[in-house]
Amino acid sequence: MAFPAPSGRRHGANHTTPGSSHHPYRVGLFVPLSSAAAVWGPSCMACAELAAEEINRAGGLKGREVQLITVDAGAAPMAVADAAERLLDDEAIDVVLGMHISAVRNALAPRVSGRAPYIYTPLYEGGEARQGVYAIGETPEDQLRPALAWAATQRGAKRWALVGNDYVWPRASHAQARRFIAEFGGSVVGEAYLPLGTEDFDHCLEALAALDADAVLLSLVGQDAITFNRAFGDRGLHRRMIRLSMCIDENTLLGIGAENSLNLYAASGYFTSLDTDANHAFIERYRGRFGDRAPVPSALGQSIYEGFAFLNAASSSGMDRPLRIPGARGAVYLNNGCKLNPIYLAEADGIEFRVLPQALSLPRQAAASHWT
Repeated sequence: MAFPAPSGRRHGANHTTPGSSHHPYRVGLFVPLSSAAAVWGPSCMACAELAAEEINRAGGLKGREVQLITVDAGAAPMAVADAAERLLDDEAIDVVLGMHISAVRNALAPRVSGRAPYIYTPLYEGGEARQGVYAIGETPEDQLRPALAWAATQRGAKRWALVGNDYVWPRASHAQARRFIAEFGGSVVGEAYLPLGTEDFDHCLEALAALDADAVLLSLVGQDAITFNRAFGDRGLHRRMIRLSMCIDENTLLGIGAENSLNLYAASGYFTSLDTDANHAFIERYRGRFGDRAPVPSALGQSIYEGFAFLNAASSSGMDRPLRIPGARGAVYLNNGCKLNPIYLAEADGIEFRVLPQALSLPRQAAASHWT
C-alpha cells in the first residue's frame, strides 16, 4: 500500500482540501496505557512525540503536519480493534502505528488490512503476511536463536524451563525455542503459560524450584515480568539458574529491582546504553526534549520512534527497494520476513543493562547480498 494513504474526507473543524499540504497526516498511535503492558506506555508516548515533532520540524510528511491520535492498546484485543474500525470509518486516521502485544495485532490486522497501512513495531513471533501490515521488529530466528546459542556455549545452559503469558507470542516463540534448544544440545524440562495480569506466581515458582533446570526462558509481559522476577529473587532462584528474556527492557528491569536481577540476561535489537554514534545522538535529542527524569526509551519505546522513521522513509521512497530506517540503531527492512536489524545481548547490572562484548551483531548475514 502506498504511503501516505489517501486521506479522504475529514469530519470536524478542519475543512482544508483533502490531500493538500495543509491537511494533517493523522497517525493512529496504538500503545498500551493499561494492563500488564502499561509499563511500556510512557516511553512509547515520549518516543512518538519526539518522532512526530522532528518530522514536523523538517517539513512534515510530504509537506503534511503529523498529528497523533492515541488509542489504549492495553485494552481487550477486540475492543482495540473496534476502536480502530471506528476511526477508519470516520476517516479520522491515515495510518495505524502500533507497539502492543501480538494478540492485539491479530485482532487489529483484519480490520485494518486494505484500508490503511499498519506499521507494527516491536519484536514478535514472526509469520505476519497480511496485506498492508509492516512488521518491522525482530523475530525469534534473529533474536532468540543466537541468544540461546550463547547461553549454551558460554553459560552451559542445557536444561531449560519455559515460562510465558498465555497468548500467541510466548507460545509461538517457545515452539521455535524448543527447536533451537535441541539444536544446541539442550532439552526443555518444564513449560508454563499464565494469564496476562497474573499476580500470584507461587505455584509456578514451586514447580520451577523442583525442576533440575539450568535456565529459564521468560516471555512474560511488563508488570507480569516484574512480579514474577521479584518473587523469583525472593526465593533465591536467581542464584541457581540464569534467566533469559526477549522483552524485559530497562523500565521493566527498574521494577524488578537490583536485588532480583542477578543472572538475568536480555537479547534485543536496542538498549539505551548502546555505545554508538547514532544512539548517543538519539539519547541527546530525547533527554533534551524530556529531561533526565523521563522514562527510559528502551527497545519498546525506541521501536515506536523507528516506526515513524519507517513511515517517513516509506512515504519518501516507496516500498520497491530495501528501506534503510534512520534511527537509534540503523535498521534495514526488506519485507516482514527479511530484515537486517542489529541484535545485542546484555546482562542486568543492578537496574541497568550492560551490553556484553559478545554482542550478537547483525543477523542473517547471508541475506545482505539481496540488498542494494
